[in-house]
Amino acid sequence: MEKLFHLLDEMYEEMVEIRRYLHQYPELSFQEKHTPAYIAEYHHQLGHDVKTNVGGRGVTARLKGEKPGPVIALRADFDALPIHEETGLPFSSTYDGIMHACGHDGHTATLLVLAKALNRLKNQINGTIVFIHQHAEEYAPGGAIDMINDGCLDDIDVIFGTHLWATVPYGTVQYKYGPMMSAADRFAINITGKGGHGGTPHLTKDAIVIGSQLVMNIQQIVSRRIDPIQPAVVSIGTFEASNAFNVIADHAKIIGTVRAFDENVRSFIEKELETITMTTVQGANADAEFHYSRGYPPVVNHQKETQLISSIAPQVPGVQHTEEMDPIMGGEDFARYLERVRGAFFFTGAMNPKWKVAYPHHHPKFDIDERAMLIAAKVMGKTVLSY
Repeated sequence: MEKLFHLLDEMYEEMVEIRRYLHQYPELSFQEKHTPAYIAEYHHQLGHDVKTNVGGRGVTARLKGEKPGPVIALRADFDALPIHEETGLPFSSTYDGIMHACGHDGHTATLLVLAKALNRLKNQINGTIVFIHQHAEEYAPGGAIDMINDGCLDDIDVIFGTHLWATVPYGTVQYKYGPMMSAADRFAINITGKGGHGGTPHLTKDAIVIGSQLVMNIQQIVSRRIDPIQPAVVSIGTFEASNAFNVIADHAKIIGTVRAFDENVRSFIEKELETITMTTVQGANADAEFHYSRGYPPVVNHQKETQLISSIAPQVPGVQHTEEMDPIMGGEDFARYLERVRGAFFFTGAMNPKWKVAYPHHHPKFDIDERAMLIAAKVMGKTVLSY
């Protein structure tokens, strides 16, 4: 363990270099080309058994220890977001409108350098370590399901992963027994009314008024139809109906998201959304199309593996505080792996204490305290060797 920590300390500058390089060349979900090629070449240089195009654009690399033992997977994602960067960093994105605004560049750098350090210790490792580099985490249906269907978990005994979390202080490790992150679904509603002149509204079926009523009715699902002790969110993100100032809209489009932990609650909200949509619109003598897309399931950590993280993290150099966190309504594709094998997902605090403002994930000014990568690597590395 001491050798691993020493190696990671020595390789920290390389970790930073990799993260900053990847940050300059972000790639969107399902469009990744350069990044998986870079990852594969890095593992090839280490002599790992590498597979590319796993589930489309994913990469897996296998490090076989010289002693028998379990097969342990570590996962990192590598896609970026359609956001224009406003950080002003010297290594800002070179692609207009694309940015690593969720820390996946840091996840990749962390796992690559951890793989290099563990490679140096392979004669002392009991078992096999599989490094899963996943594409398309940011956009459902995500890359995990295709990688799983392509066999990335076929012989895996356990899986671990972390997310660098920029709104949690550096030096903090957060874990959660059971449900940690919610399911993340999407819905779209297209309303068709009858347009007309703004001066003769009585001859129209105003799609904006109908849509506004629908938005208000939808707010009652969580507040009045879901048990208050069952966490749930229904949020509208888009309401589009564009016309001239004196024209009443004949079409409106509403797009939103549903978040929940319980599968019954999730299904109930889906059904209620459709019922409220159709009755509201039909009550105005208009028409509507309702579409519901299931995204990622909830992230549900396993007891034994979470306990391992919670017991190990306080012993890692640099970790100042560990805590069991409250579940959050963010979604994460790591849920797919936990549905099939045992494992745990945890947060590594990446908020610099000197920052005046810690911008949240998916913000154009998002950044991480790069030292958090070293803590993440040490926690995952110690977890692997302990397991």
